[in-house]
Amino acid sequence: MPELSPRHRLLVLAICCMSLLIVSLDNTVLNVALPSMQKELHASVAGMQWTIDAYTLVLASLLMLSGSTADRIGRRRVFQAGLVIFTIGSALCSLAPNLDSLVAFRMVQAVGGSMLNPVAMSIITNTFTDPRERARAIGVWGGVIGISMAGGPIVGGLLVDSVGWRSIFWINLPVGLAALLLTWRYVPESRAPKARRPDPVGQLLVIALLGSVTYAIIEAPSSGAPKTLAFGAIAVAALAGLLWYEPRRAEPLIDLRFFRSAPFSGATVVAVSAFASLSGFLFLSTLYLQNVRGLDALHAGLWMLPMAFMCFVCAPLSGRLVGSRGPRLPLLIAGVSMTVSGILFAAFEAETSNVTLVIGYVLFGLGFGFVNAPITNTAVSGMPRTQAGVAAAVASTSRQIGGTLGVAVVGAVLASGIHASAYRETFVSAARPGWWILTGCGLAVLVLGALTSGRWARGTAERTARQLESAEVRDSVSVRA
Repeated sequence: MPELSPRHRLLVLAICCMSLLIVSLDNTVLNVALPSMQKELHASVAGMQWTIDAYTLVLASLLMLSGSTADRIGRRRVFQAGLVIFTIGSALCSLAPNLDSLVAFRMVQAVGGSMLNPVAMSIITNTFTDPRERARAIGVWGGVIGISMAGGPIVGGLLVDSVGWRSIFWINLPVGLAALLLTWRYVPESRAPKARRPDPVGQLLVIALLGSVTYAIIEAPSSGAPKTLAFGAIAVAALAGLLWYEPRRAEPLIDLRFFRSAPFSGATVVAVSAFASLSGFLFLSTLYLQNVRGLDALHAGLWMLPMAFMCFVCAPLSGRLVGSRGPRLPLLIAGVSMTVSGILFAAFEAETSNVTLVIGYVLFGLGFGFVNAPITNTAVSGMPRTQAGVAAAVASTSRQIGGTLGVAVVGAVLASGIHASAYRETFVSAARPGWWILTGCGLAVLVLGALTSGRWARGTAERTARQLESAEVRDSVSVRA
């Protein structure tokens, strides 16, 4: 990629952030629309889970393929293809006649979405080569998630109450088209110097692993033990296949050597925990505010505004802290805040009081605002730039896996404890185990943030980077010979 002027670099960052905005906004707006969709489409709790998890499942399955493909054939080309497919998928979702069609069109959206965020992060990584400048850029990137969380509930509430839930997908059309035109005009093409070969076996194993785990969790309350155990066995077999097959490939879909770096491994698990907590938090909060308190979509969105505002404020601050002091402090702040928020809901039923509800939302928004920048920066900063797309895709995949598992697990726990005939009366008690799960996720962020950001962890990252760079040099020498 040619050296760009500071103004041009900022323009590239803005264009990449547009892709993150439509993907993130789509998820937050969808959560507010869930009760309206549930009523119109006559869906169960599991049906609502699938409108979210069908998207995140396909996204998680294809992110690494999209990242490596972008490194191979061109990041701008794949990014533009993703914008086209995501925009078309959004239009189809707005026309869905039933739940099955909506789930299918959400999967189309996800195919496009898989080509956006990891590829955009790879473009940013290769555009901002100075570590501090890159950390600040990633902080801005994280701030866009805060914008989507702040604007999503309100915009979604206004659209659902005034036009209907189908209108939430219309937002993506003008933004997607504008991002497509700006990318064509201003984003330079870039690719890795050495193309990585496709790994179809690894890709199929990833799809089998994620799909079987998600299906087993969501359908467990209604499918019974035999089917759940069968899909669990498929997941175990797929995981074993990945662990056996991938190290034997010269260019694997998932380079397991990345995980020799303690910060990278920690960032991966932290991403799963943090985004599982976010998705479960939004799922429980939306259903409680609208189905138990009886609020309309707009007022439910306004209640979640304190959480979104804190995320919006803290994300750029976290990026600056990562750039100046490293990831440790933001991760510790995030872990403590998310854990305390979870305890408020799990142990003290914070949702039943207006004051504790707001405090819980503020604490969670503060924690999640601090967690995103250190995840992203840690994932890509220690890796060779030639593998930036794959490293960023692993981090993005971890987020989507977390989002998928959060909705699947919390939704399954809620569905198993709630009684349809006494929905409002049993919701709080049925949701309590889910809140304890989210508390555990916050605790995982805290513990792993402390363990994987010290001197020992940095040493493992440096050794891993040297090993990867040495392997690249050997490979390039053998190719020339």
